[in-house]
Amino acid sequence: MDTANQLAAVGTFQVLKLPLGFIRVLEWLFAIFAFATCGGYTGQLRVSVDCMEKASSNLSIPIDFSYPFRLYQVSFEAPACEALRRERVFLTGDFSSSAEFFVTIAVFSFLYSLAATAVYVFFLNKYREHSQRPLIDFVVTVVFSFMWLVSSSAWAKALSDVKVATDPDEVQLLIPACKIQSNKCDSLHGPRWSGLNTSVVFGYLNFVLWAGNIWFVFKETGWHKGTSRLSGGASEKQGGTFTQQPYNQGSFDQSGGYNTQGSFDQPSEYSQVGGPTSYSNQM
Repeated sequence: MDTANQLAAVGTFQVLKLPLGFIRVLEWLFAIFAFATCGGYTGQLRVSVDCMEKASSNLSIPIDFSYPFRLYQVSFEAPACEALRRERVFLTGDFSSSAEFFVTIAVFSFLYSLAATAVYVFFLNKYREHSQRPLIDFVVTVVFSFMWLVSSSAWAKALSDVKVATDPDEVQLLIPACKIQSNKCDSLHGPRWSGLNTSVVFGYLNFVLWAGNIWFVFKETGWHKGTSRLSGGASEKQGGTFTQQPYNQGSFDQSGGYNTQGSFDQPSEYSQVGGPTSYSNQM
């Protein structure tokens, strides 16, 4: 039984037990995890600057950054190690385009998969009444699967660059006082990346879900149904060639012609055993 017949045989919410509906539910759940772990991230690193003039030192400098990772806008105050003077230092790099693109795809895929799930549950008959609706669903599924692959790959590369830009050892090089050998700079701790690493994992999982659902949505389109009808008609035609009645050797019986059945049972006028009837009477 194909997916179309299965959907017609189940109840309203029973469609969620089939691959088409169940994968849609997983899609909007995984989309939530993807944009929540990326869009809600806040990280912090700490460095220390120990000046020769101990009064100017700052042994714990917190540096906070968050989504959308426009690091060039993130600044912190570091001691100049000169008469208690402090100076503002900015991080480097702008990775907002990849991060925002990833979150945008996650939000729109969440909205679409949620709407598609509602259509499957409450408007399944109307969904299948017109062939264009499954076709649109198929095209959108293909597009989102491709966009998930692109956005996840771009975000994975951007995340790698963010880790480099926020490495405490790299941040120390931005502080002018740390370039003086008489001053001592150190990194206390770096950011935690578990949340952002999880977002990349969920991004690729969403790609797998959307790509895998292409087949189940395709089975609802007229393309697949037309192919099934053609293959079914071809198989019936091929099977019909072997069910024709064989040639009947006695088919000429009804027309008074040649008959093979019983042709040797009744003696004819010219039987070789008894001879012609008129000749036997003469004898």
